[in-house]
Amino acid sequence: MRELPKDFDILSIEEKWQKKWMELEVYRFHREDKEKPPFVIDTPPPYPSGDFHMGNVLNWTYFDIVARFKRMCGYNVLFPQGWDCHGLPTEVETEEKYGIKKTDVPPAEFRKLCESFVRKYIDLMKKAIIRLGCSIDWRLEYQTMDPDYWKKTQLSFIILYDKGYIYRGTHPVNWCPRCSTAIADAEVEYESREGRLHYIRFRMKGGGSIPIATTRPELIPACVAVAVHPDDERYSEYVGRTVEVPLVGREVPIIEDEAVDPDFGTGAVMICTYGDKDDVKIVAKHELPVIMILDEEGRLNEKAGKYKGLTVQEARKAIVEDLRSEGYLEKVESLRQEVGVCWRCKTPVEILERTQWFMKTRVLTERVEQEAYKIAWYPDHMRNRLIDWAKSLNWDWVISRQRVFATPIPIWYCAKCGEVILAKPEWLPIDPKLEKPKIDKCPKCGSIEFKPETSVLDTWFDSSITCAVHAGWPDKEDWRRFFPADVHPSGADIIRTWAYYLMVRHLALFDEKPFKACLINGMVLGTDGRKMSKSLGNYIATDEVFGKYGADATRQWAAGGGATGSDIPFRWADVEYGRRFLRKLWNAARFISINLKDFDPEVEVDVEPIDRWMLSKLERVKLKVTEALNNYQFNIAVETLRGFIWHVLCDQYI
Repeated sequence: MRELPKDFDILSIEEKWQKKWMELEVYRFHREDKEKPPFVIDTPPPYPSGDFHMGNVLNWTYFDIVARFKRMCGYNVLFPQGWDCHGLPTEVETEEKYGIKKTDVPPAEFRKLCESFVRKYIDLMKKAIIRLGCSIDWRLEYQTMDPDYWKKTQLSFIILYDKGYIYRGTHPVNWCPRCSTAIADAEVEYESREGRLHYIRFRMKGGGSIPIATTRPELIPACVAVAVHPDDERYSEYVGRTVEVPLVGREVPIIEDEAVDPDFGTGAVMICTYGDKDDVKIVAKHELPVIMILDEEGRLNEKAGKYKGLTVQEARKAIVEDLRSEGYLEKVESLRQEVGVCWRCKTPVEILERTQWFMKTRVLTERVEQEAYKIAWYPDHMRNRLIDWAKSLNWDWVISRQRVFATPIPIWYCAKCGEVILAKPEWLPIDPKLEKPKIDKCPKCGSIEFKPETSVLDTWFDSSITCAVHAGWPDKEDWRRFFPADVHPSGADIIRTWAYYLMVRHLALFDEKPFKACLINGMVLGTDGRKMSKSLGNYIATDEVFGKYGADATRQWAAGGGATGSDIPFRWADVEYGRRFLRKLWNAARFISINLKDFDPEVEVDVEPIDRWMLSKLERVKLKVTEALNNYQFNIAVETLRGFIWHVLCDQYI
């Protein structure tokens, strides 16, 4: 046995063997191997729009422990890696980097800027993943911005369109004025902000008045009714009468609806198009008119009269002043309110009525719940997050976006009759803005002129087919052998997006759940106990951690930091402890190597009682660690191993 050197340089040791293992392709997945059972990890494709942060380190450590453990158990492990290139994260970062908006340059040029930005961060993140020691088969690497992946995404669109799951319609949608695009419910986050509650007197036709309370006085030009609760006796005699909208002069009805909260403000509210989702429901239920006063950039339009051209904030200030000067405003109170904001730029979201493409997801809610119970969840209670989210949705998934850097929607329209022309699978990948449909004329009217669909697909439409793509769909005939994925790792914060979209897309496409188990990780907390973030000043760069302590010590922090699914605090002391453990392990191995120079494994030796005691301890540890890893309890596994090596092997046996 070779004697280990006294010097313990963990950084050079790690880098040496990481490079060696990459060269030898020891992590290669063998698709043709039908002897070993496959084990498929649905590795999440991250947005390459920033650094590989400590939250990523936590996630990828989990993934890699699973991959290595399953290989040790005799599985043929499929551990791929992709990059979710498209969408708002990349576009917003690109706009900020170059100080432009997407409309300031030609689309092709903006796309090139996005691609350049993405490639830079793919390179940085890939190096960090390799430095972390992840046993990924890099031959399987993919980027959603590649034409080959476009083809898969567009093919899934065509299949769902033909199945009746995709439709085009004019409906209220969440709209980000900053990003100038529709966004899905899952992309709306809620922040607690300081607001103002305005008490405004509406005068009734024929005499009298009714006070309403609103946080959005700027929408008065879009008021189409005043609503009260049916059981609110204060206003029961007013129902059916009409009031005059202040500053506007338009007469609107007083209606009753159960959605009104009689304890909020005065108990009477104005219904506008649209202040929130309750407005949407009430307008549809009572067949009220729609008056859209906001444009796509968040400014008031000509329907707002003299307030045309003002931003929401400017209009709010001007309208409040006019209400006050004309005697309509009674008082203003401060309140905390939950404001829906764009998940990427944090701009308050508006609800606009726009023509968009949608996927029918609400029809799948019951099926999502049924399949969720067929999936093993780690931890188990996370299943409820998916089910509760699916049940809470009132709208279908809006899948079209008014952006540039994304997969094109494979649709054209007849310039004469408006007939929808859907691409054929053999045309893919295709960009309708650059290529015409491969037909001679419109099948409906015979016209030879076509207009391309200029909207693009939501980036979640790209990444919500990863379970099938990783398995080899649609190119490999045997892809079903590797589908559903054995485990889908996901953050607790994206269950409502990635996990949900994977479910509805795979159920609609293949009538099968996308994965057998769902492994949830929490967030990484800074040393101050808050979520680690550059904006909060508690951010720790992975390069700094790797540079000081290396990958193995960092992985020990990730694995041992807490129970699976819980938030994990980052503490330098935990990483330092990991390095001290490695030093202890190295010294033990070195001591053994010195004392076993002449050891011949072919020669039988007598097993002493202490040896049998040690072997029994080792067997119990093996069983406990195996059980822990089978249940994704990484903290139990790492603490069991460290406790055994440090206190039993080193302190007692050696």
